[in-house]
Amino acid sequence: MADRDLRPATREEVEQSLSFALRFNGRKRIHRADLYMADLTAEHLAKHLDDAGYVVMKRPSALGHGSNPREQD
Repeated sequence: MADRDLRPATREEVEQSLSFALRFNGRKRIHRADLYMADLTAEHLAKHLDDAGYVVMKRPSALGHGSNPREQD
């Protein structure tokens, strides 16, 4: 995959990824942490990354389980 295929990830995508990482290891739940707390923490981290000037890049989604075909543009 070439760098030209990358696009900046939205803050919502970063928050969702961070929240998932806080709750799971792979697909296995690692903590019984509250979903709400994981979402708040992810939102805080994503805001900090944005404020610090980080740009998180994302590859196009592959079609499959959980992917949105509209994101394939």
